[in-house]
Formats: sequence, C-alpha cells, structure tokens
Amino acid sequence: MIGWLIIACEIGFWVFVAAGLTARYILRKKTLGSLLLLCTPVIDLILIAATTIDLHRGAEATIFHGIAAVYIGITVAYGKQMVHWADERFAYKFGNGSKPAKPPKYGSEHARRERNGWYRHLLAWIIGLALLFAMILFIGNSEQTENLQGLIKMWTLVLAIDFAISFSYTVWPRKGKAETQK
Repeated sequence: MIGWLIIACEIGFWVFVAAGLTARYILRKKTLGSLLLLCTPVIDLILIAATTIDLHRGAEATIFHGIAAVYIGITVAYGKQMVHWADERFAYKFGNGSKPAKPPKYGSEHARRERNGWYRHLLAWIIGLALLFAMILFIGNSEQTENLQGLIKMWTLVLAIDFAISFSYTVWPRKGKAETQK
C-alpha cells in the first residue's frame, strides 16, 4: 500500500503545482494559485501519517517505508526550488514573464551551483535520515528494520559520490571552448 501512496503523493505534488500555476497565469487567479501551491506540503503530511500508521499497525518496515522518508526529505529540501523552477517557466510561457536564465555550464558559477546542489542533497539526507532513524527507534526491532538500515547505507554512499562529483568542479572547473583553445 505504501508504494502506491508514494506514487500518488508524487503525482499529487505535481498536480497541485500545475493547478496552482494554471490558476495563477492562465486563469489570472493569483490567490487561488497561491492557495493551491501552499497545499503541496499537505501531501508530505499525508505520506508521513500513512507511513506511521502502517508501521504502528505492525507492518514490517519495507523499502517503501524508507522511500517515504527519502521522498519527504527530498520534497522539503528541493520542493521550493522545484516550484520556483516550474513557476519561472510557466510565467514565461503563459504570463509574459522573462525567459528563464540558463544555468552556468562553466567556471566558478557552475562550481558554486554544483556545491549548492550538494548542500540541498545534504539537507534532504539529514531530514530523510532523521525520519528513518525515528522509524527504526519506533519499531525497536533490528530484524524488522534491516531494509531501512540498508537504505541508510545506500543513500549515504550516493551522498558521498555526489559530494565527490559536485566538489570536483571546484577543484577542476569546467572550461568553456574559448578557455580550452588557449
């Protein structure tokens, strides 16, 4: 059940974002658009409540329970940024907004952007791990929480790899075509 709920929450997140932006830019109902966009955190509350209830009823902690914690960490850390990204593009396409700037591909600005992306990943990891450890403590049985412990290890490895990649641009910045031809 939790696996389907995670999928439904992800779809729900984007439905509320699309509905909010449609109301804001196409229907010209800014208040309604803002209200719909403010509903996106409710999806996280539904997911965490359902996960907690499922575990409280005695369900074994599965990878899907762990993914629920990861999902919440990611939406908290990246949610505002994702909504802002969609808002810029929607404003450009439907609201006479300016064309969104392309992210830097070279130099120190690119390196800064990569580092900031890693910092967001770190925040998502901290939030997700707090939820995963809370689930592990709540269940109190290491055999029932093996999947959660495995997910913690895997996500930590992914975070370390992301660190190496993201910070490599600080040490070895990408150079533009003009710089490489010198």
